[in-house]
Amino acid sequence: MSQPTKDAIESAIKDYKEPHLGRDLVAAHAIQDIAIEGDQVKVKVVLGFPAKGIQSIIAEALQERIAKVAGVGSVAVEVSWEVKAHSVQKSLKPIDNVKNIIAVASGKGGVGKSTTAVNLALALAAEGAKVGLLDADIYGPSQPRMLGLSGQPDSKDGRTLEPMVSYDIQTMSIGFLIEDETPMIWRGPMVTQALEQLLNDTNWSDLDYLVIDLPPGTGDTQLTLAQKVPVSGAIIVTTPQDIALLDARKGLKMFQKVEVPVLGIVENMSIHICSKCGHEEHIFGQGGGQSMSDQYGIDLLGSLPLDIQIREETDNGKPTVAAQPESRITEIYREIARKTAAKLSLQAKDYASKFPRIVIQNT
Repeated sequence: MSQPTKDAIESAIKDYKEPHLGRDLVAAHAIQDIAIEGDQVKVKVVLGFPAKGIQSIIAEALQERIAKVAGVGSVAVEVSWEVKAHSVQKSLKPIDNVKNIIAVASGKGGVGKSTTAVNLALALAAEGAKVGLLDADIYGPSQPRMLGLSGQPDSKDGRTLEPMVSYDIQTMSIGFLIEDETPMIWRGPMVTQALEQLLNDTNWSDLDYLVIDLPPGTGDTQLTLAQKVPVSGAIIVTTPQDIALLDARKGLKMFQKVEVPVLGIVENMSIHICSKCGHEEHIFGQGGGQSMSDQYGIDLLGSLPLDIQIREETDNGKPTVAAQPESRITEIYREIARKTAAKLSLQAKDYASKFPRIVIQNT
């Protein structure tokens, strides 16, 4: 029996459409190597996004298809990933030691943006990425409490800050630098400057993703931040009710104006499940996130239930993804993380860091 050809193996691989990428792994340039020795086939897959939760699923799907190719005796599929830096707004340059910044935004307050941001960061870490979280909500910093952190960050040189670490997430927030009950009576330019300092003067360590929890709204502060922070992609958090969706659309258009790609929408509090009887009810309406997704051609990354445990766990400093790693809600967050990172992996890459810096000297 003749040995299988590389073309036949590639054709079998193309038969599997990876659901997070929305395309086959050959088209996504994720096949690093196909080695054929007699009837033995070894395939090396390197994804552009962390995928610990689906590693074995992808390997099994490919093995099943390749095994059907004529002449194939045994199949070995190795699946790994490497997160690359992706391009940001044309006028900005990426931050040292941070490959990608993902902004989590909402058009209005009260839709669960901060809860989504912290659980997204934890979910990306659970999938195998190095992750940081910047709390950019200067007026209402909530991430220190949500991550169970207190105290002040260290400064080794008196100029830069060391990030605080919780659940392997590197974190920085204005909340570490002020008293809990001190109001931030600052005007817009001061807020922007404070955020830029928190972003640039923190010694982030080799991050694949830095999740930024933006302040709610689409005013001058948010617009300035979107223009000054080098963002690879944004996520809009909304609830299904019409008023929240109206504001979410404003957030979407703001990012489009400053040339930040919107990776998708997260619909929070999409359904209420009664803790006593299990009855499900769409108390904020239904289908809003999907209709917005259809209208603007952007992905609905996931829908999260209105669940008292999510609120209780984040209030107690142990967000759901950390508190209940095997729960259904955690799986939804991890699926949102995979979809977000996969969508980002398909965007243009940033090669600025690959080029040497040119220094002109007078000799």
